[in-house]
Amino acid sequence: MSLLDIRNLSLSIHGAPILHEVSLTLARGDILGVIGESGSGKSMTAFATMQLLPEGAVPEGEVLLDGVDILSRSEREMCQIRGRDIGMVFQEPMTALNPLKTIGDQVAETVLLHEKVSRGVAQERAAEALTRAELPPEKFPMSRYPHELSGGQRQRVVIAMAIALRPKLLIADEPTTALDVTTQAQILTLLKKLVKEDGMAMMMITHDLAVVADMADHIAIMQKGRVVEEGPTAQIFRQMQHPYSKALLAASTHAPERSDESQEDPLLEVRQVRRTYTLPAKKLFGARRQIEAVKGVSFTLKRGESLGLVGESGCGKSTLTRAILGLEEVQSGEILLDGEPVFTGHKPNDVVRRKMQVVFQDPYGSFNPRHKVARLVAEPFHLTPDVPRAEREDRIAEALTAVGLTPGDAHKYIHEFSGGQRQRIAIARALITRPELILLDEAVSALDVQVRAQILDLLADLSKRYGLSYLFISHDLSVVRTITDRVMVMKSGEIVEEGPTEQVFDTPAHSYTQALVAAAPRLPDDVAA
Repeated sequence: MSLLDIRNLSLSIHGAPILHEVSLTLARGDILGVIGESGSGKSMTAFATMQLLPEGAVPEGEVLLDGVDILSRSEREMCQIRGRDIGMVFQEPMTALNPLKTIGDQVAETVLLHEKVSRGVAQERAAEALTRAELPPEKFPMSRYPHELSGGQRQRVVIAMAIALRPKLLIADEPTTALDVTTQAQILTLLKKLVKEDGMAMMMITHDLAVVADMADHIAIMQKGRVVEEGPTAQIFRQMQHPYSKALLAASTHAPERSDESQEDPLLEVRQVRRTYTLPAKKLFGARRQIEAVKGVSFTLKRGESLGLVGESGCGKSTLTRAILGLEEVQSGEILLDGEPVFTGHKPNDVVRRKMQVVFQDPYGSFNPRHKVARLVAEPFHLTPDVPRAEREDRIAEALTAVGLTPGDAHKYIHEFSGGQRQRIAIARALITRPELILLDEAVSALDVQVRAQILDLLADLSKRYGLSYLFISHDLSVVRTITDRVMVMKSGEIVEEGPTEQVFDTPAHSYTQALVAAAPRLPDDVAA
């Protein structure tokens, strides 16, 4: 008998249909990968399984957990089932944790809510769960707070909370999207190990086929609230039938058409740049510590070139990016754009900064939701105050058209657009001052695979049309491989390897690069064409 049996699950919210007769089964010890883009219904299926539905939601059908119909349980009964029988790992660990509580207390809270034990016993159980999640208290004291941990460590705390009571079913909703490639591999390996040790079932929700290719026993692909294709993982990859499944696969391996039109003359020159931070003293009268985030980095980006910068969180990528943009002064070395220094004395050179723009990771968080698109796109004009108002309006229309939107979109608010459209608006904002260099900081990591493919095509087209140069900062090696001419690998503040992209990824010389390439998720070799 299946542990989880979802039968003809339909769901509407205030009368709007969301799910349509979804049927899925999951046995003990198995991993089910639920694949689909934003709005496909995969997360709503998981929330229905836990009865964590918004107001106005009306489910129909059956969700059987060990033969018990979840949809017929009261909220009081569900409070006992959640955490004890069903654990959940959310996408963003920082928002899933309470910043005011220690990690030990947060894991112990799961035990105290469901079992009548003393706080001391609960702390012991929490220590056991954290150890199983590879955060042993002797190395990571339970008195630490979430902000004192890295992203991967915070996700391990969330996993410890989910497995503290050894649930029958674990639901993992995009648990590795925000993590760098090696941390992602570690978290996926950990989840697989825990499923095997406890004999529990796991529903893994993601938009990335490569993430579950080597992990899931079965795959279900969802589109617009329906399961369009399902079956054993190997069979799905060898014999995909549905057009949507094939479109997801094509987008996962998509490489934009790019022309090699870079010139030999340098546009950006970084020479022996060092950036050191002074940290607070650990004791009242103790010495203040220093950490060197960037250690003598040098490189050149040619005009018209696309250069990748990869590395794990904390390697110094963001610090170097802020220095190039003139947002943080460096202690030594120099940064030149078009032969002119980014800093003059201790102040950023505004003339040089006008030639650079940046596109951030989160296309919604990088905009003020109170302003219309016209004002958002025109924000960089504070660097060029001499542009007349009439010309600004023409420039806004031109930028929106260049990224595949319409001039009429200038009069809308940012919440009226999808994630991919918001990122197009972010690129339009970067184009508005007609820069020579655009820095893209994880610019597609939050996007679905098909939308990501569209944005990469757009970037390649803009580079060709406007002669743009790109510095592409990312932890996603597959993206960097498809969009860059050369790549640099950064570790602990230093560039440990650089060269033509294909050469670095096919024959990595440095052990760190080899580890990054090995950790990257990949599709099976025998995948259907």
